[in-house]
Amino acid sequence: MSQLSLESIKQRVLPDLQTVDAAIRARLTTDVVLVNQVAEYIIQSGGKRVRPLVTVLAGRACNVSGSKLAAAAAIVEFVHTATLLHDDVVDESNLRRGHETANAVWGNQASVLVGDYLYSRAFEMMVDLNHMRIMDVMASATNKIAEGEVLQLMNANDPETTEADYMEVIYRKTAKLFEAGTQIAAIIANASAEHEQALKQYGKHLGIAFQLVDDVLDYRANREELGKNLGDDLAEGKPTLPLIHALKHGNSSQQQLIRHAIEHGGIESLSEITAAIESTGGLQYTAQRARQEADLAIQSLTALPDSDFVRALDELAEFAVSRGY
Repeated sequence: MSQLSLESIKQRVLPDLQTVDAAIRARLTTDVVLVNQVAEYIIQSGGKRVRPLVTVLAGRACNVSGSKLAAAAAIVEFVHTATLLHDDVVDESNLRRGHETANAVWGNQASVLVGDYLYSRAFEMMVDLNHMRIMDVMASATNKIAEGEVLQLMNANDPETTEADYMEVIYRKTAKLFEAGTQIAAIIANASAEHEQALKQYGKHLGIAFQLVDDVLDYRANREELGKNLGDDLAEGKPTLPLIHALKHGNSSQQQLIRHAIEHGGIESLSEITAAIESTGGLQYTAQRARQEADLAIQSLTALPDSDFVRALDELAEFAVSRGY
């Protein structure tokens, strides 16, 4: 599928997404100029806005729309944006979505503090929704995301990281927020326990699929499409699934090369490592795992009554695994 396909999914809920954008802009406003500048920059730097889209579609699949659903989607986007600001500082990144990162423009201090502002703003918005279960889901999600970040830090430069270790990191770090977004949409809709669970599972598996495809694209896409530097994960010594697979199945010289790259970081051997990942089927294996997760996401939707919005969620899972950016 192409970018046009994602746009066609968005078209089905365009008025809802415009309401989400309005909610984001209204709640970003502050009299602290630097906060406005950094927050506006990161929000407007592109990106697919998949998380608020998923939240809106999940709500519409449960027959709810309006300001509460828009607020929920904005909350999810604020939490995601806060994690991006903090991630780029931790990872010392200088490019995201084809733009300079906020920390590259304003420095680490501003990025961390504005990230904190967005987190706290998100929780203010949750209080406005006045629903304890939403607070519970989102508080748990932000906690799990933080744990995922710490686990990733612990795994960095560690060639002994297993596939199970890595899958746990991406569930917490990436998929948990997708899962929370679909679950709080169901809660706002007063959906049945069965439908809430189905959407929660959809969000979880969709999030894992997205991250696994990102892992493939880190070695396969071009910089302009991806909007970040190729090999960034390798440069930071992050053992992602393609590397873990190649390390397990490569010959002794490939294993030695990959172990050294993970332990020391850097992309001096990027072309040789990419060749090793290709020859051991690392990208194919990772794409296969992503396909399995997308299939699980689609399967979970069978618990919901058929609608255009459920079909859009189905298409979004297909987009997740067929995209090139």
